[in-house]
Amino acid sequence: MTALTQRDVEHVFESLRKGLVPERGIDAFAVGSEKPRGELQRQLDLARNGEGAIKFLRGGYGCGKTFMARLAMLDAQSRGFATSFVVVSDNDLRFHRFDDIYRKVMAELGTASCPRGALGDILDRWIGRIEAALIAAGEDENAPGFDDRVRRRLDEDLASLTGGQAPRDFIRVIQQVFALKQAGELVAAGALLSWLGGSGNVAATMKQTAGIKGDIGSRDALDYLRGVLEIVKAAGYTGLVIVIDEAETILRMRSDSRHKSLNGIRQIADAAGSYPGLVWLFTGTPDFFDSRHGVAGLTPLHERIRFLQQGRFASLRQAQLALVPFDAERLRAVALRLREIFPTLDRARLERCVSMGFIDRLVADVTTGFKGDVGVVPRQFLRAFVTQMDLVEEHADYDPMTEYGFKPDQLSPEEQQALLGEPSGADATENEMLIPREDVW
Repeated sequence: MTALTQRDVEHVFESLRKGLVPERGIDAFAVGSEKPRGELQRQLDLARNGEGAIKFLRGGYGCGKTFMARLAMLDAQSRGFATSFVVVSDNDLRFHRFDDIYRKVMAELGTASCPRGALGDILDRWIGRIEAALIAAGEDENAPGFDDRVRRRLDEDLASLTGGQAPRDFIRVIQQVFALKQAGELVAAGALLSWLGGSGNVAATMKQTAGIKGDIGSRDALDYLRGVLEIVKAAGYTGLVIVIDEAETILRMRSDSRHKSLNGIRQIADAAGSYPGLVWLFTGTPDFFDSRHGVAGLTPLHERIRFLQQGRFASLRQAQLALVPFDAERLRAVALRLREIFPTLDRARLERCVSMGFIDRLVADVTTGFKGDVGVVPRQFLRAFVTQMDLVEEHADYDPMTEYGFKPDQLSPEEQQALLGEPSGADATENEMLIPREDVW
């Protein structure tokens, strides 16, 4: 477990109060995640050794898919990877459009030192390494032609790193960003960086400075991603990890968009091995993977990533990594970890009031409230548990054993179903269209 700063601790508890998965500090209470975490670290090792990889996390609501994906991101950053965490949305992310995916990946691109929007920082680091290499080779950084030599090296390195597959506009924009920054024209350089990040709102006059027209399209987006990946590695990072969270959202899209989105995943899976140092990590529910309106309805994709199980046993190393639902013992262990890091002025009182006996009662009450479905309760349990610790800290006469009564708050659809004892699962109708064929665009 890594040491937590006070800022990390505050972030953890503020997120849990809102029913959200914290973006950092989560390894402090990552209980029961050793095996899946080890497998994801194996994927990072493959990428570090020059492989391209793709992995799918499967699990029902409450299994901790987002938590595990966030944990994988933190592990990746600690190993020198750049990362991007993208949540699938049927509103602002048309997953069947690779330019949409690219734009979101670039917007969420981060490193250990720059959590989001790190493309400019990564590019600066790469240019800095080029300049340092030229100087080490005897070049005079104050000579009139030094910037020209840097530009030529940028061009040569990009062609070499990407095997000549980087779009010409990609190279032009990077060269112009460098030139504009050297000339002190930071606003114009920032506009071109936005264009390189997939923005469609860059003025034509700004594009003209780099000799480009239009925006990055769906057909070219993965080539641009390849270029960014190589810059990430050239800047000194180990590779890139891209998380696509809540892939089951695709099931709620219109049938034509859903079909194309699944085909998009199939194309990414097919191409993953040709992107050395890149790890794709998708999360999704069993319905997404197993229903005929999801992956199982697209035979080519299903055959590539199908989940195999022998009785109670499933290999961690297959394409889909199954997460085990929470049980009562794991909830208790998480609660104890959180109590241990909770910021308090009177730890003895906190541990006396929020005792093991109270934790057992809370586990029982929340589980009973959700008709015994332990797997669906973690979010509600953690929110209730943090609230009880807050009340103990804020009120000297508060005793959770006498005052507490569980009331579920802000229920998700899955929690509502469990609360009412209704079966969960895909609600797709039988007469919806199946995946008719492989669409390639």
